[in-house]
Amino acid sequence: MLKWSIIFLVIALVAAVLGFGGIAGAASSIAQILFFAFLVIFVISLVMGVMRRPM
Repeated sequence: MLKWSIIFLVIALVAAVLGFGGIAGAASSIAQILFFAFLVIFVISLVMGVMRRPM
């Protein structure tokens, strides 16, 4: 998922440089949503891994 977030971020940057404002905004929004989804899944996975470790 982080890979897709980076891909959409690159698309947004290229579109912004070329002057396509609508496409850049949409790609930037998608990249932001995917990044935060990745971050939430990572934190949940981290917490579950800590809870699963034997003491």
